[in-house]
Amino acid sequence: MIPYSKQSIHEEDIESVVEVLKSPLITQGPKVQEFEKKLTHTLGCKYAVACSSGTSALHLAYAALGVDENSVGIVPAVTFAATANAFRYLMAEVIFSDVDPEHGLVDLCDLENKMRFARKIKPQGVHVVSPVSLAGRVAYLKEVRDLAIRYDFLVVEDASHSPGGYLSNNESMIRSASCEFSTASTVSFHPVKHICCGEGGAALFDSEDHSLKALQLRSHGIKRDTGHFKDRPWYYEQVELGWNYRMTDMQAALGICQISRLEKSIQLRTRVAKRYSKLFSDSSLSEQILLPDVVSGHAWHLYVIRFRNASLRDKAYHFLRNNGIITQIHYIPLYRHPFHSANHKHSDFPGAEDYFSRCLSLPMFPDITDQEQNLVVKTLEEFLK
Repeated sequence: MIPYSKQSIHEEDIESVVEVLKSPLITQGPKVQEFEKKLTHTLGCKYAVACSSGTSALHLAYAALGVDENSVGIVPAVTFAATANAFRYLMAEVIFSDVDPEHGLVDLCDLENKMRFARKIKPQGVHVVSPVSLAGRVAYLKEVRDLAIRYDFLVVEDASHSPGGYLSNNESMIRSASCEFSTASTVSFHPVKHICCGEGGAALFDSEDHSLKALQLRSHGIKRDTGHFKDRPWYYEQVELGWNYRMTDMQAALGICQISRLEKSIQLRTRVAKRYSKLFSDSSLSEQILLPDVVSGHAWHLYVIRFRNASLRDKAYHFLRNNGIITQIHYIPLYRHPFHSANHKHSDFPGAEDYFSRCLSLPMFPDITDQEQNLVVKTLEEFLK
């Protein structure tokens, strides 16, 4: 079977984890801080708080910014559940914004309408918009930031698909997860992501105050540097309600090795994407499918094709699977899930409906071989013929 994605583990990764296993500390040791420093250096943010998952990273980021029951969180309709769920953990109201049917990034016109609506229903409160850099294509962060300033929103980029990616405009290069155009960013270290820690994530900030708040919440809301009882190094105080979202040193050691290969990983993914596009362009398939744009700075977490005839998408999924090729749908729009479906009509999100009905994620990972890519394209061609 050819999976739609998988981790890339080298011998040095294994050795780094074994080294930690042989050390005195396998959690709450020095590796997590070392990994956090690597993240800030590589991604361009000032502060990083490593944690147990991409979901906990979103939760920590939103909480550190002050999201609560008086808040509104706006997320694209096409994203993984965690982007919205982390708002709900904090009792915030969630509003979905439509997306562009071509690439699934948030639709800026609809986003402005939803921001205006949010301020109308809740004039006060910390409101947050979370643009998602879907599939590795970096969201329009500058434009989202400009809208956020206009409507008094904070911005948290969900960069789970795009660490190391960037967006070029006429003025500069906008780096995903750098927090240059966002109040915070989050990344995921799930096995299929660019940086694999087994599980894990990080909340990224430019503000020291926000990072310190996230650090405290990461470990039960406990404060150790209290200024009291200096002769009692064991002393600590719980000052608020937090969570146990700590990352282990084993995960961090793996992440340190993985992040050193981030640039190379993106180069390999880009090669795979360009090769797919060439193979499809050289075949008759381009008449029946739409290909993703090969734009500069795309981090290529996913290679998503779209069928001109939407009725073929599910049939293609099953045909490929029956021939040993696993594909995936990214994502079922959030308003279609029973948990979020109240008061939402599919017709309210024409862009998301169009994107969802046609999209199919083909196998994409750094170690995929030319022969495996050839088989994917050949099998899809057999189906469409």
